[in-house]
Amino acid sequence: MIFETERLQVRFLLPGDFEHLYRMYSDPEVRKYFPEGTLDEAQTREELDWFLDGDPHNPGLGLWALIHKSDGAFVGRGGLLAWEIDGRKEIEIAYMIDKAFWRLGFGSEIARGLVSHGFNTTDAEHLIALIDRDHDASIKTACSAGLRYWKEVEMDGVRSDVYKIDRL
Repeated sequence: MIFETERLQVRFLLPGDFEHLYRMYSDPEVRKYFPEGTLDEAQTREELDWFLDGDPHNPGLGLWALIHKSDGAFVGRGGLLAWEIDGRKEIEIAYMIDKAFWRLGFGSEIARGLVSHGFNTTDAEHLIALIDRDHDASIKTACSAGLRYWKEVEMDGVRSDVYKIDRL
């Protein structure tokens, strides 16, 4: 286990998580605000293989499984991702909740957990979230964890709003 929140255990992804990830990644509603859209089986497998032990290039970072403590259900995936934006290294809190668990507060819970974990395990001055400006639910989730609008960036031809929270 990497860390836990009130209702969630956060652990490394396992090969057996493929079906759960693929269900989320192939769902157009879940992936509506992701620039690459839905992912096929091969793309899902590639991401899963990349993050099985965290980010291979940045120990302590990566995408992880979100597991409901009470029944072991796969709630989604979240983590800390490394980016370079405007020539500066940044750490993003990233979260995706399975549609079966939407509107139950898991997004806000994991976002707050990722902020806490990120500041406890890295020396980052601040943490960010990259969000499509039309993704109201993700914006509300980021704001519930203390992030505020910072700026707009373009990465690989995709414009995103950047929300950030400073280390206290």
